[in-house]
Amino acid sequence: MAITNEDRAEVIGYRLGISATAIGFLFCGAYGLLPADQDSTRAAMQGLLDPAVVLGAAGLGVSLQLIHIYIGVLKRTLQALWAVGTVASLYLILTQDAPAATFVYEHPVWIWAVGPLFAALTGVAFKEGLCYNKWEAAGLFGALPLLVGGHLLGFVPHNVEQGLLASCCVLLAVFAGRKYTQAFKDDIGDKSIFEFPNTQNAKAATRATTRATAKAQLRRLAQL
Repeated sequence: MAITNEDRAEVIGYRLGISATAIGFLFCGAYGLLPADQDSTRAAMQGLLDPAVVLGAAGLGVSLQLIHIYIGVLKRTLQALWAVGTVASLYLILTQDAPAATFVYEHPVWIWAVGPLFAALTGVAFKEGLCYNKWEAAGLFGALPLLVGGHLLGFVPHNVEQGLLASCCVLLAVFAGRKYTQAFKDDIGDKSIFEFPNTQNAKAATRATTRATAKAQLRRLAQL
């Protein structure tokens, strides 16, 4: 099937969403990787951590709305994970004096609440790695759960955790950048798979309307 301007707009929106997610993650990651003696830089960046979280979550939400996944229940699952993690993040932003990112880092138990946001991003990485054999997406699929889960359970040494964080930043940056080198058809996929259910629903609605009209006409004839 031909690629339309609407298709192109959806793909661009999907890729821009991934870019926004990467920017938010990279900013928070850069903050976390700052050396201990960079107090002035840390203070300057701290006020932008919450906006970075909002930007990243919003970008991921847009991408999950526009992503083409053939299995509908999988897409809805990723969207549900995103929603849970985003609500938890916004709650922390609105209720805590410290930025949400630093609060979660200092209180790992809150990863249970915001972690679904990272799970949704991991799901996108899995889809991209599986469909397009992207090494950076496959790497992110492995490194991100290890980073988040390791901090939650406390079994990853600090230096290893810093290495994982740096790796996730690099992988996500490459992932977001390389999305713009793909052909539009790659992100669109087989349109017939998405359009078939819509066609079937339209046919079912037409049949239902026809039956209802026929029944109404029969009732009117019976009353004559």
